[in-house]
Amino acid sequence: MRYELVDGMLMVTPIPLPIHQTAVVQLSVRLDGACPEDSEVFPGPLDFRPTARRSLQPDVLVCRVKDIGPTAIERPLLLAVEVLSPATRSKDLVLKRGLYEEAGVTSYWMFDPDAEVLTVLELEGGRYVERAVVKGDDAFDAELPFRVRIVPGELVRRRH
Repeated sequence: MRYELVDGMLMVTPIPLPIHQTAVVQLSVRLDGACPEDSEVFPGPLDFRPTARRSLQPDVLVCRVKDIGPTAIERPLLLAVEVLSPATRSKDLVLKRGLYEEAGVTSYWMFDPDAEVLTVLELEGGRYVERAVVKGDDAFDAELPFRVRIVPGELVRRRH
């Protein structure tokens, strides 16, 4: 189980499905391969604590190396990625979107592995703006948090 804390409320999420974990691994590998030296990519769960009463665990996160604490990351993330599942869909689309936006997370990506759709949001003037919705074999060439090419369909296809 994954445990997150939002303003004193404990949120418990069941263990992810194989398709979810495949997407997490593939996203992490692609991001890590393009990551500059001053940043770090982490597959979750790893605590992001934007306030004393909030502990969030994105499926994948990117932060500055200088922001990594001994037990958590407390400074705004460069990127938070949530892989949608039936158990987390509404929480990721609404609640976590608002929490990441409020915490100043520069980019928030939501990936639907069943539909092979990546939705990219970027912070502009303190609010998220939808930058792209990319499907299947279409490529997304990210500029934030750094240059990297993501093809949604490749994130869930098994290699055999």
